[in-house]
Amino acid sequence: MLALRFNKTGSLDELSIQDVPKPVPGAGEMLVQVKAAAINPSDIKNVLGKMHETTTPRTPGRDFAGVVVEGPAEMVGVPVFGTGGDLGFRSDGSHAEYVAAPAAIAVAVPKGVSFECSAVLGLPFITAYAALVSAAGLQAGETVLITGTTGAVGSAAVSVAVALGARVLGTVRSAAKIPAKSPVSGWVNLESEDLAVKVRELTGGRGADVVFDVIGGAMFEKCLGSLAHRGRQVAIASGPERRVSFDLIDFYHNESRLFGVDSVKLSFEETGAILRKLSAGMESGIYPPPAEEGILRIPLEQGVQAYRDIAEGRVRQKVVLIP
Repeated sequence: MLALRFNKTGSLDELSIQDVPKPVPGAGEMLVQVKAAAINPSDIKNVLGKMHETTTPRTPGRDFAGVVVEGPAEMVGVPVFGTGGDLGFRSDGSHAEYVAAPAAIAVAVPKGVSFECSAVLGLPFITAYAALVSAAGLQAGETVLITGTTGAVGSAAVSVAVALGARVLGTVRSAAKIPAKSPVSGWVNLESEDLAVKVRELTGGRGADVVFDVIGGAMFEKCLGSLAHRGRQVAIASGPERRVSFDLIDFYHNESRLFGVDSVKLSFEETGAILRKLSAGMESGIYPPPAEEGILRIPLEQGVQAYRDIAEGRVRQKVVLIP
């Protein structure tokens, strides 16, 4: 079968399309014929050697959608999607014609949702759920600030927060980026507005109960300054500069809580359980998939160039590889 493959990390020059043996599923596993597989930023970091879990040689790819061709009898022939665990890091991932993974990861593709849309749902939604629900314990009636609101994880987080009954505040880089239609109740224009000042203005001086920071770096301290008393902040990413600083006295006087969430640490069982909890909402539209026009379909054979285009910022759409 054809697969993207790298024998060592450090450069995208190490990535190539190769003909490799089709994986053989082990006990408790399934073999999926991949119909679509999203490329996530962490897949690129994987090849570049920034994911310490990775062993080589390796086929990258965390998200997938396809049809089960081997495995438990009740699953064979079922269209499924999934993500998570060490897929693409310590076990071969989905950027191939076939992928073997634990059956626990599989969730039926929501009715009316294409393979391509299903392939981009997994990682953003498990990350948003793990951050807002598992870590921060977001409750109905609370206010949550989500940075990077219009991105894949940010958009998923908005859907999860709204479904929980929370009020959502979002950020954009400029006024032109504010969506015409959105459940976000208040926007902060980072081009012209101070984050903490605007958040307190939107909350009557109180601040946000929860801040979900998907950007990190210079945004980290600004997000802390936006927290209400005993507010909870969740970080999932870092800017190029890994180290951040903040006023420790302000932090403990506010009795702020800080959580880190790493989606790679979620097991196959955990990611499968999260997606099963959300799957009915994905089917009903509570957790909507991205618009079809927001997905760029690229043949698997052109996957190396797709990695380069994403890494160099030449692509704005969500890229999905099609074997």
